[in-house]
Amino acid sequence: MPFQIVPRGSPVIKQDIVHHVIERTGLPRTKAEAAVDTVFEGLKEALTAGERIELRGFGVFSVRARKTGIGRNPRTGTEVSITPGKAVRFKPGKDLHALESGAADTENGK
Repeated sequence: MPFQIVPRGSPVIKQDIVHHVIERTGLPRTKAEAAVDTVFEGLKEALTAGERIELRGFGVFSVRARKTGIGRNPRTGTEVSITPGKAVRFKPGKDLHALESGAADTENGK
């Protein structure tokens, strides 16, 4: 069952996910919130530790090093140095790629 809780084009927020869990499982709101929070905390802890998270059919989250570079402030146009750090990357799985391709086909009238 897709998230049809919010109008199309609106972002799905954590409370929408909690509501979806309540509808699908019948859990009380406090337990559904605890379950969603626990999943998100586990994901954060794993990424903080530099672990790779593979969710079959959904995608892969990984942490990669970000290089030092030069960027621009969009307001002023001045150059700003970008410090090295880490960034979370997401690579969609096959099922999400299929959804993306299907959405592109329907938008293009195919």
